[in-house]
Amino acid sequence: MPFHPETPVGVDLGLASLLPRRLDPASWPVAVLALMMLVVPAVGVPSELMLQDTLKSALVAFGVLAAALVFVWQQRQRTAPLLWHGLVWLPLALMVYALGSMAWSHTYLAGVEAIRWFLLSLLLWLGLNTITRDNLPMIAWGIHGGALVASVWAVSQFWFDLGLFPQGPMPASTFINRNFFAEYAVSALPFSVYVLANLRASRWLAPVALSLALNVVALMMTGTRSALLALLVLVPVLALILIRYRRQFVFVRWSRAKQAMVGLVLVAGVLGLGSLPSGNVKIIQEKTGSTALQRSYLRASSMTEGKEYTERSFSIRAVMWKATARMMIANPLTGVGAGAWEVQIPLYQRIGEGLETDYYAHNEFLQLLSEYGVLVGGLFIAVLLAYLLIAAGKTWRLQGVDLAEAPLRALTLAGLLALLIVSNAGFPWRLASTGALLALGLAILAGSDARLGVRESFFAAPLRWRPGYSRATLAGLLCCTVLTAYITQQAAQAERKIVGAVKLAFYSHQIRSSDPKLSESKRKQLLQDIRQGVAINPHYRKLTPTVANNLAASGDWADAVWIWESVAGSRPNIAEIWSNIARGYTQLGQYDRAMGALQQWQRLHPDAPGSTALEVALLNRTGQQVQALQKIIGAYDRGQYDFSLLMTGYAMGLETHNWPLAIRSLELRNQTWPEQAADGYLRLGKIYADPAVHDDVNALSAFRAGLMTVPANQKGDFISQVPLWYRALL
Repeated sequence: MPFHPETPVGVDLGLASLLPRRLDPASWPVAVLALMMLVVPAVGVPSELMLQDTLKSALVAFGVLAAALVFVWQQRQRTAPLLWHGLVWLPLALMVYALGSMAWSHTYLAGVEAIRWFLLSLLLWLGLNTITRDNLPMIAWGIHGGALVASVWAVSQFWFDLGLFPQGPMPASTFINRNFFAEYAVSALPFSVYVLANLRASRWLAPVALSLALNVVALMMTGTRSALLALLVLVPVLALILIRYRRQFVFVRWSRAKQAMVGLVLVAGVLGLGSLPSGNVKIIQEKTGSTALQRSYLRASSMTEGKEYTERSFSIRAVMWKATARMMIANPLTGVGAGAWEVQIPLYQRIGEGLETDYYAHNEFLQLLSEYGVLVGGLFIAVLLAYLLIAAGKTWRLQGVDLAEAPLRALTLAGLLALLIVSNAGFPWRLASTGALLALGLAILAGSDARLGVRESFFAAPLRWRPGYSRATLAGLLCCTVLTAYITQQAAQAERKIVGAVKLAFYSHQIRSSDPKLSESKRKQLLQDIRQGVAINPHYRKLTPTVANNLAASGDWADAVWIWESVAGSRPNIAEIWSNIARGYTQLGQYDRAMGALQQWQRLHPDAPGSTALEVALLNRTGQQVQALQKIIGAYDRGQYDFSLLMTGYAMGLETHNWPLAIRSLELRNQTWPEQAADGYLRLGKIYADPAVHDDVNALSAFRAGLMTVPANQKGDFISQVPLWYRALL
């Protein structure tokens, strides 16, 4: 039937269209991708022994490779050209850079980045060649269905305290972090609107409308401000799209009663579900609203409070962004290497900022520029934004027959707009679910360019194809699938061993006093697990230091040190790790190694008072008391000291009978930490009372000053520690 501009286009998007009686073989790859987009956000790991995004990354990798294998197998006899688009060059360029940066930057992290960009490139190219207007509903339903199931998990956590999936602050659905879920939900929202606006099956109008309302409410429950801001932007944009292209949507054929019913379900669903109170104690204790409506309002309005930018989370993000900006300025052209932000960021932090445990800049654009430089990262961002602006302009100007492309282009652009907004305060490109949404959105636009016959530079173009290309590509994809299976198995085993060691570390610490034999058995299992986990993946720094810290607290410095050293081997710029290694070797009496670790600590923080205290202790233990004394006096004179250095000076003064040093250390401690003054004056009085000093006046004065600072209920205990001769005088 010829196209008529007044007639809504698109296929039947009722639920029955998901499982047609006979699926066109050309749409099999799209069916695989739709299933992938349904499963990835919907499923999670009900155990702490694997991270949620590890599972999701594996599902995306296998889903993309499976769809690609089906597609290329279908093309094994093909001689006609396939499609290419300039957009495919963007992730490919980042992949090539990542592969190159393996030679001079962090090899492992750059390799991970290269794999990620390869999969997104493949997904983009695959979508370009397989997604059409006829099979796009499968993708839209897959995305909506995945978001719906994830939202059901989220509202169950908010209302009923469902604890099926281990996670941080709730509700995070299957994403371990509620910000991750919110970023996905808001980016998927335009596809849910596409599904509802093109639904013909009247019996499903109310359920689908209610499911869309549930997705919005689940998003509001998270209180994620970047996602709420994106939602505020999306609402008028989506309304404009539905009004401008209403004749291209199926909803224009609904009766007025059905249109009113859908609108009522949407509004009543959001208001009604959004008003139900939370039954989750942890969420209530956060005091940021006990309903979705309250939570979203309070969290959004908090962006207008001054403290948010000086004390709260935005101020922390700002510190990260400033450090990232310093990294960009120091490495403007080539960046620090793909994935190397978390390796290099400690070098650009100010002392006291303490962001060494962060793994991402929480701003995709800043992190891309800092890692890939202006030449690659800057060009990527510029070309991507320029293309999206051009695509938006072309969509707005579509006329006549070409208007059939307008709805899906406009809604896809709206989804990408939401994704770009949340990318300014998170890292959605690096997460499996939202990364796949990004690639699919670009693929839909690229395929639409091809159907519109856009043949301008950088846009759609034919790609010559031969049967030999199919055979070579199939071989490569099979190798990639085998490699993916191996990497997934290794990642799962490493995480299971390392997370198991962390759990054992806490458990053995709790039972150490009650059951020493059981504690020792758990410790042996802990050491076995952590060694096996680190052997598989020595670059997993998120959890291994926790095990080392626990071992050190129990006195097992030898095992703690090798774990810290494994972390330092992968992340050599973390001052705290070198500090721990230096202290560990000091406890073990291996002073040469301790001094080597200390030098690494001082390389990162030359003026850190803690490093001076440790250096003084090492110099003193190796018989270099003169140098140690000079270090202490110099730090005191410059005012560069902390509590540990003062106590080191005090201990050294007592040990060497350098009474002026011990006295000065205690006086500085009393001045700087007055809450410790009682103990300080007691120690000071004992020095003056020592026969070698024998200064009764100052001794009595110190004891009296200490007694005045002690609470009334502790005065008896204080007096009992004063030498007998001075008690009567007190």
